[in-house]
Parts: sequence; C-alpha cells; structure tokens
Amino acid sequence: MAGLRARRARRQRAFRWAVLLVLGVFFLLPLVAMVEFTTRDGGGTWRLLADWPRLSETYPDLSAGVVASLGQAALTSLLMLVLLVPTAIWVRIRLPWLRRFVEFICLLPLTIPAIVLVVGLAPVYAWVTYFLGGSSLTLTFAYTILVLPYAYRAIDAGLSAIDVRTLAEAARSLGAGWATVMWRVVLPNIRSAVLSAAFLTVALVLGEFTIASLLNRTNVQVAINFLGKSSATMSVAVSLAALLLAFVLLLLLSLLGGRRRDGSEVAPLSTAKESA
Repeated sequence: MAGLRARRARRQRAFRWAVLLVLGVFFLLPLVAMVEFTTRDGGGTWRLLADWPRLSETYPDLSAGVVASLGQAALTSLLMLVLLVPTAIWVRIRLPWLRRFVEFICLLPLTIPAIVLVVGLAPVYAWVTYFLGGSSLTLTFAYTILVLPYAYRAIDAGLSAIDVRTLAEAARSLGAGWATVMWRVVLPNIRSAVLSAAFLTVALVLGEFTIASLLNRTNVQVAINFLGKSSATMSVAVSLAALLLAFVLLLLLSLLGGRRRDGSEVAPLSTAKESA
C-alpha cells in the first residue's frame, strides 16, 4: 500500500508539473513574442519609451494618455477608499443588518457588462461634461463604480480577519469617539486590505478601454489603440509595459494578502485612550 501511495503521489506531481508547464508556455510565449517584436530595432523603442521628454515630443497623444491614466488611477483609488472604507467599517460596527444589502450594491457592477454601463452613464456624463468639462479625469466617477466589487471584497476580507466589534467596544470603553475608533483602531488593522483594494483599483484603471473609448475620453489603452495604427512597435511595447506594471501590482497584492493576520497586526488600544 505504501508503494502504491508513493506511485500515486509521483503521478500527481508529474501531472501538476505538466499542467504548469503547458500553462506557462501558453502565457509566456506571447510575452516572449512581444519582447522579440519590440527589440528588432536594437532596443530603440524601449530607449524611447524610457526617455519621457522625447516620448512626449514624438508621441504626444501617448504621453497624454499615460498622464491621464495615472491621474485617473490616483483619483479613483482615493475616491474609492474615502467612500468604501468608512462605509464598510460603520456597517460592521453599527449596522450589521445592512451588510448583505451593501454587499449586493457593491457587487452589482460585476454583473453588468461595460457596454451596458456606458449606455446608462452616457446621459449622466452629459451633465458631468456640462458642469465639470470634458476632462478625462471625470472618468474617475465611472471607474469608482467599476472597481467597487473588487475593492469591497478586499476590504471585507480584511474586516473579517479581525474582531471589529470587540476592538470598537474596547476603544469606546476607553473613551474614544467613533472617528478615533475608525481611523486609529480599525484602519491600522486592515492596512493590507486597504492597500490590496488600492492596487486592484490601479490595475483595473490602467487596463480599462471600453468606457473611456465609448465616452470619448483619453487613457493609456485608448492611446495604445490609436498608436497601433501608426506605430505597431511602440504600441506593443507600451502594452507590454502596462501588462508588466499590472503584474507587479498583483504580485505585491499577493504578498500583502499572504501576510499572517495575527495579534502583531492589532493596533494597541492605548492610542485610543491617548486621543480620547
């Protein structure tokens, strides 16, 4: 029986390695092809991509798209955290009966295709353009809705890993106000979840194309689409750079998510007493 189990374990390991090898080739081969295609000119494309002044002068639309996407990512992350973190904490502490409803509202955009969202957002953005102008940064509002499902799941997982109610009651018993409970007791304990939500937001914003294109706004994906019609090499290089950036962000997310959630992450309640 021991020999049979050992042979079965070897077969399972061999099968897993075979699957990983096939998937690795499937995903890595296109990336290798992109690298080979963009380095046929001796690396000139990548040198130009690293030289921001030259890039802005040679491809002004691309530089404008990159700047717009970075601004959209920063503003979307900020707006998402300002709206979602206090709401999630308050529902956990004071309104637990609303948790399912809030979860349903936050996950609803996940079930609606982007093209349908655009149809609903187009009349709204007519008013947004009227009051705020046609800046690409106004896409922040649409992207905040788009990232709600992913950000909510990340923050909710962080709150589920700690005893929020006990921490809140302990801080309140020391004289802390609700603002202190949120920002100085609960928030430090979900720091990794908040960072995960922010990283997911940045990754989604950098890769979004449909809403920006149909609403006639600019971001890096729209710029790459236009650039592909005139310079395929630079278009592929920028796509690869954006993909690698998203990969790095998700890698950091996985590292943060793998951190141990033990008592060492719990903020001392003495800070609540000191600020009370």
